[in-house]
Amino acid sequence: MNTTEQLLPLMHDFNAVIMIFAVTVMSSYIILAAISTSALKEYFRRNRFVRYNSLLALPDAPSISLIAPAYNEGKTIQENVHSLLSINYNNFNVIVVNDGSKDNSMEVLTKAFDLILSDVAYIDTVPTKMVKGIYVSSNPSYGRLIVVDKENGGKADALNTGINVARNPYVVCIDVDCIMDKDVLLKLAKPFLESSCKRVIATGGVVRIANSCVIKSGKLVSVHAPDNLLARIQVLEYLRAFMLGRMAWAKMDGLLLISGAFGMFDREIVLACGGYNTQTVGEDMELVVRMRRYMIEQKQPYTVQYIPDPLCWTEAPESYKILIKQRSRWTRGTFETLLLHRKIFMNPKYGILGMLSYPYWMLYEYWAPIIEFIGLIITIIFACSGILNWTFFGLLLIFSYIFAVGFSLLAIYVEESTFKRYNTFKDLRKLLLAALIEPIIFHPVTVYAALKGNWEKIKGKNGWGDMTRKGFEKKTI
Repeated sequence: MNTTEQLLPLMHDFNAVIMIFAVTVMSSYIILAAISTSALKEYFRRNRFVRYNSLLALPDAPSISLIAPAYNEGKTIQENVHSLLSINYNNFNVIVVNDGSKDNSMEVLTKAFDLILSDVAYIDTVPTKMVKGIYVSSNPSYGRLIVVDKENGGKADALNTGINVARNPYVVCIDVDCIMDKDVLLKLAKPFLESSCKRVIATGGVVRIANSCVIKSGKLVSVHAPDNLLARIQVLEYLRAFMLGRMAWAKMDGLLLISGAFGMFDREIVLACGGYNTQTVGEDMELVVRMRRYMIEQKQPYTVQYIPDPLCWTEAPESYKILIKQRSRWTRGTFETLLLHRKIFMNPKYGILGMLSYPYWMLYEYWAPIIEFIGLIITIIFACSGILNWTFFGLLLIFSYIFAVGFSLLAIYVEESTFKRYNTFKDLRKLLLAALIEPIIFHPVTVYAALKGNWEKIKGKNGWGDMTRKGFEKKTI
């Protein structure tokens, strides 16, 4: 029996495995999308006539601290802080943590907001790098602002510093480059007010792409599909992830991740869990999993909720270099979280968290790019050996492409049926064209970035890497 004949049974087994994996992936996406659309309808039905401004008058409206770590954000920090200070809410303050920036971030903040050194003592309930000073504004217009200047320790360390400084019972951890909707805190606070039998320990919201949008005085004035193709494709990616993915997981109470760009937490539970883990670059996901584990192990009824409204807008990478750095870091963070909490895998004690959420994330979020790469290598070997079933291979490619495009079109349809942020024909045409080419020019890059992230983890890389930002464009209407 020659080598080709020996490989034929392997090829048939390989085809079967690939087909099973592809079908299960696509089926899971369809199921999640169906649950998400049902949950969206329910959300709109319950909140259709809610007057969020009425929450401002409630005496028991939660007091909130917004914590925004900043590292080398000098280009955008002034406008971003203005955006945070202009949020429509009464009981809140803004804590900007300058994490040892090497640019002029601290100088920009000092000049723009008339900062002076405060005599407030720093208490490190959660251990952090050294705090150089805590600053407040001498201008009463910025009385809600606190700026902490500290040694560089990474985002998790900066967030822990902000949590230590905060005195309010709830903290909202955000990226300082985000542009927030004016009613963001009103909508985030509502689940905490409504909960009775279960303690709400965290709430997440939708993050959208702000590239090419009109930003004026720190506020989002007008939404447009990005001019940059790479950023435009990420709009589709975010729509799929937040509207057709996380909404479903929240409905099933199995949400593992609240985006590091935007999340609200019960400060008491965060401190009880020891704050953010500074040894991982996926601190956002890791904290949510650890908080959920804590509540289950303490036998306390709890929930993690999700707000589908587009409340936070952030700048997406417009170059492949920065995108690959971002996605490789996401892969490393996912691996670290799954490894740290491997105890919950298929453990009935942790309910849906251990029996469904963790296995799904491990297989379809972490392992999927690796399986795809291995499949590509085996396909090349079969092709070189002359035994590749080109008909099967071609049909699989066509089917995968049609499904990917169709799923993106579904995300666009759900967006336009609900929030309707992209309401011009030009924007819709841009998104539709991006959906057609995304599987060809974007997906392979994300697979490469995931592989790169695994290789970096093997080599022992732990840092974030420089995430250079372009800054929001100052467009006129």
